[in-house]
This record gives sequence, C-alpha cells and structure tokens, in this order.
Amino acid sequence: MASDQTSSRRFDPDRKQRIIDAALDVIVAHGVQGTTHRRVAMAAGVPLGSMSYHFAGMDDLLHMAFRQVAQAASAAFVARLSKARNRQDAIEAIIDIIAGNIWSTPRTLLLSYELYAFAARKPELAAVMRDWMQASRDALGRFFDPLTCRALDALVEGMGIHDSVDHSPLGRGDIADIVHRICRQD
Repeated sequence: MASDQTSSRRFDPDRKQRIIDAALDVIVAHGVQGTTHRRVAMAAGVPLGSMSYHFAGMDDLLHMAFRQVAQAASAAFVARLSKARNRQDAIEAIIDIIAGNIWSTPRTLLLSYELYAFAARKPELAAVMRDWMQASRDALGRFFDPLTCRALDALVEGMGIHDSVDHSPLGRGDIADIVHRICRQD
C-alpha cells in the first residue's frame, strides 16, 4: 500500500500548474516581494523540492505566473471584441469591457499592479506586458486606427485601475460618453 501512495505522489501531471496558481495566490496575499519558494510550495501542497524541479528559479515561476494572468485578461478582452461586427459594435464592446469589469476584477487588478511594478525592475518581463498590449491593440485594430487603439487600450486599463480605488466610480453612461469622445471620427 505504501508503494501505491508513493507512486500516486510521483505521478502528478497537474503539479506545475498547481504551483503557478499557488504562486498567484501568494502574490495576491503577500506581493511579489513576499513571495518565496517556501510559501508557494506550502500553498500548492507540494514538497519544496518541486519548485526547483519545475522552475529555474523564482523569476522563472513569476514570469510564467504573470504570463498566465496577462493571457487570461487578454483572452477575455479579445473574446468580447471578437463578437463585434462593425465599429459601433466595437464601441459597445469597449463600454462593456470597462463598465462590466471584464478584465479588471479585484484579483486581476492587484496582480496587474504587481506585474507592472515587477516588470519595471525586470525588463525581460516587460515582454509579457507588451504582448498583452499588442493583443488588445490587434483586437481593436479591426475597427480603429493605431492611435485610437492605443488610447482605448490605455482607457480600458486606466479606468479599471481608477475605478478600483475611486469612491465614486463612473457609471455606464459616463463611460459610454468618454469612449464615444475618443472614437469620434473627424
């Protein structure tokens, strides 16, 4: 019976993903600076040695964890915009993304703050942010010129960040007014 328990512990195909998910939980609870191998291993329920088996170091783990956050947030953004058939649909999608907090859940926002700060200190991680921005801009680029895409991308993130700490977040009508102003065709 002991060998059955040992073999079931060794065969753990989800372990790497569980460690990445646990790392994100630890980042939410303690920030990047408080994220340690020991805390992540404990949160994932894995032996400490699993950390070095699956990841080259803490930077490797953080890179994978933040890439997962960026890809998930980007996928939600792109999925909503992919339903747009024309420019007006795209404008409505942007309003939905902002007003509905499609990407800016409290957890995603907190992880985004940590990612931005960490990427500022680790330039190699800035590629994760650039990929995220590019995916957003590509989705917007079906309907808007490049400069408008940049403005809308910044608006989506910025409004989410501002609304997360504002005592009086903007309502859907005000968000729609702002988006329409940016998307105005002259």
